Amino acid sequence: MLELAILGLLQEAPVHGYELRKELGLRLGGFRLFSYGSLYPALRRLTRAGLIVEDPELPAPETGSWSRRSRRVYRITAEGKERLAELLSESGPHAWDDEGFGVHLAFFSRTPAEARVRILEGRRRAVEERREGLRAALGRAREQIDNYTQQLHQLGLDSCEREVRWLNELIATERAAQTDTDKTTNKTDQQDRHQEYERRSHHE
Repeated sequence: MLELAILGLLQEAPVHGYELRKELGLRLGGFRLFSYGSLYPALRRLTRAGLIVEDPELPAPETGSWSRRSRRVYRITAEGKERLAELLSESGPHAWDDEGFGVHLAFFSRTPAEARVRILEGRRRAVEERREGLRAALGRAREQIDNYTQQLHQLGLDSCEREVRWLNELIATERAAQTDTDKTTNKTDQQDRHQEYERRSHHE
């Protein structure tokens, strides 16, 4: 998931490592926070793999300023762009689990429509299973746990309910957009066939 996040951000513009970490925090919001401890080893791995490269930045002109030290700017390579396209198209369980869903969602605008729907539906199934498990556990343990523990379980259950409703809305929006696209494509195909028919009729 960190590989996807780094490549996705570098696809937009080259950035420094420090700025990259800040951008990851801004883009992913509350879903995920990455530390320097995980970020820089990932950058080194991607560099060795040829997916990104480091370019030295020219030092700032101010004499004695700490910013005069050369910093490295990371940018994505052509191979990195190909790898990013592969990662965005993946829609297996890793794309909708707690570890990966937020990262994929952050780059949904560049994810193929079919993959978006599969990820959202997979996430909905996972959250629905979690919701049913919480319901069953709460029902079994209601007489055995105190009120505070019950409230904790209820909080998790309510969170699942909200996420399922939210996912339902996203899936409905995706499907409506896909239907509109299909209608437009069919209309264009019909117009092309009609123009081809008229062209042939004219020549005959």
